[in-house]
Amino acid sequence: MTRRPLRAVDVLLVAAGGAVGAVLRHLVDVAAPDTLFPWPTLAINVVGAFVLGALPILAVVRRSPRVAATLGPGLLGGFTTVSAWAGQTRDLAAGGHVVVAGAYLALTLAAGLSAAALGQHLSGRPEPEEAVA
Repeated sequence: MTRRPLRAVDVLLVAAGGAVGAVLRHLVDVAAPDTLFPWPTLAINVVGAFVLGALPILAVVRRSPRVAATLGPGLLGGFTTVSAWAGQTRDLAAGGHVVVAGAYLALTLAAGLSAAALGQHLSGRPEPEEAVA
């Protein structure tokens, strides 16, 4: 395996994607109703895991390492949030909601792994005839 040299434009593309992803996450979080269970973060992480797994379904991602880096570590890296998940789990447990914290922890892991696997499975399907031309 040959490593590509690190170039400033690649770093800038990942940073730009991360900024867009962080703004999208913030918009989802602000738009969601305030509840005890942190559904917005769960949904963000599960959707992000699915899309990350399914990214190779896009021909442009398979052909361009720059697009793959912009959308993967950039956009989806900025969109998903393990730090918020960890902090919310800790806050739930510290607030006496240990069962909810455990459910949040387990549900996020199970749903995130399942979503990523489903996305990978879908991206492994043969390309439609019209996309190959």
